[in-house]
Amino acid sequence: MSSEAPDKDSKTEDPSQKKLEDAHKKGDVAKSQEVTTWFMLLGSAIVFTGLAPWVSANLSASLSLVIMNADQFDLSGSGFSDFFNGLALNLLAIVLAPLAVLYTCGIVANLIQHRPVWSAEPITPKFSKISPLSGAKRLFSSDALVNFGKGLFKISVVGTVVVVVCWPERDRLDTMMTADPLFILLDFQEIGIKIFAATLAIITAVAAADYFYVRQKWWKRQMMTVQETREEYKQMEGDPHVKGRIRQLRQERSRQRMMAAVPDATVVITNPTHYAVALKYDKSMSAPKCVAKGADAIALRIRELANEHDVPIVENPPLARALFAAVDVDDTVPTEHFKAVAEVIGFVMKLKQGRSGSGRGA
Repeated sequence: MSSEAPDKDSKTEDPSQKKLEDAHKKGDVAKSQEVTTWFMLLGSAIVFTGLAPWVSANLSASLSLVIMNADQFDLSGSGFSDFFNGLALNLLAIVLAPLAVLYTCGIVANLIQHRPVWSAEPITPKFSKISPLSGAKRLFSSDALVNFGKGLFKISVVGTVVVVVCWPERDRLDTMMTADPLFILLDFQEIGIKIFAATLAIITAVAAADYFYVRQKWWKRQMMTVQETREEYKQMEGDPHVKGRIRQLRQERSRQRMMAAVPDATVVITNPTHYAVALKYDKSMSAPKCVAKGADAIALRIRELANEHDVPIVENPPLARALFAAVDVDDTVPTEHFKAVAEVIGFVMKLKQGRSGSGRGA
């Protein structure tokens, strides 16, 4: 006990996504048996209230047909096999709908708690599963005591519900034995519905509390120590897939920042279709700066943004190719391109002054 306590106390970090994914691959998921019980009870209630009359009527009709025509069936040799197979298929077709309802409820009970699990880990033979010492520990563990308490509580609840529901109906129950079979079935169904409704209402609270308990215990089991967090981070940093994903995210963020700077550019110099370089310049800057550049699809997007925000676009293929190769985003234009860039920016400035002058004259 003392050796386990420090280990539990040292798990102070929330589990990483990788730790949760690894646990899921091993079949270690948060699953409450009480939630499954609730759904199966709901399915049984649906079968009892909605399908029981239909099943009873069909079973009665099938068995009556067999009994009334018993002397007409050939039960010798292969005739007995044909008779038995036909009867079995008929009965299977009748009970197939209730089985489908219960099967669906069982699937939903698991899917609502966790996504599908495909793992052989829980059924893999392990010595700890057959070890008497491990079995004794599981038998007297806190989980076993909690499950034992839940079992006693559910038995008490169901017993109490049956007594509470049936006690006011005791006079009717006394007369059932002498009543018509049809009325007996109707009375039995009415009492059964009351029992199902009361039991479901109580088991709902039990299932919710148990799922919260199981979920919290599972989460604590997945928690990590600081050392485990560091080791996992080191492993992920060395994973080429993770590195590629990080590099992709950085490129996407860089491209988003670059595109956001295009509307503030002074001019966009194009190839005209293959390259686009957006430059920004004002009197406070020592030299023009590249705020965005791209080829093909990115170049097209830069031109679209420039058109949307009235940023001048100048077609100069040699200069566009040279700037694309020589300058990076957020860097100033190299000195060898000062003259050509200055001519373009000067042309743009004169163009803007001419527009503003014509606007004032108008």
